[in-house]
Amino acid sequence: MRFLRPAILILLGLSLGACSVMPSKNFPRERQVNINRYMGPWYVIAHIPPSVTKNSYDSIERYTKGKENRIKVDFTYREGSFDGKKKEKKPTGFILPGTGNAVWAMEFFWPLKLQYVISYVSPDYKTTIVAREKRDYVWIMARTPSISDSTYQKLVDRVKNLGYDTSKLRRVPQQPLSQRDDL
Repeated sequence: MRFLRPAILILLGLSLGACSVMPSKNFPRERQVNINRYMGPWYVIAHIPPSVTKNSYDSIERYTKGKENRIKVDFTYREGSFDGKKKEKKPTGFILPGTGNAVWAMEFFWPLKLQYVISYVSPDYKTTIVAREKRDYVWIMARTPSISDSTYQKLVDRVKNLGYDTSKLRRVPQQPLSQRDDL
């Protein structure tokens, strides 16, 4: 009896967590993502960030295919400046079946999984937008540390069309490739 209550609470938490990662059918997402092309480094160009990365510089998400539906993630950034302390997070992504590889459950620590929706990826896989149905966080990312102003504006317009308040977007300072020490 003493273990029954905690077991029920854990099962309830897991079932609620699983429900929260699947967006509704009307939330915009890519119909089909070529997961092999999506793998590799993505530079965070702009974001509405979680508080832990609100002062990040040189943010990079690196994705590697794992076993079955898993994605290994290596997220690195510098805190507060280009010379700031290098920080690293290593969540695991789980691709949800039947989503065309566009919806992942991102697990930073068990059993909590957060929604990760690839709402847009350019046909050449050079830019992407990762969003959440709650419209609390969003990431504009690219394969290079900088993009043209016109490309950036088109991506911001897409973020706005997703229902976000784009005045909250923060451009992430990124050093040119020639000045980076983390590649």
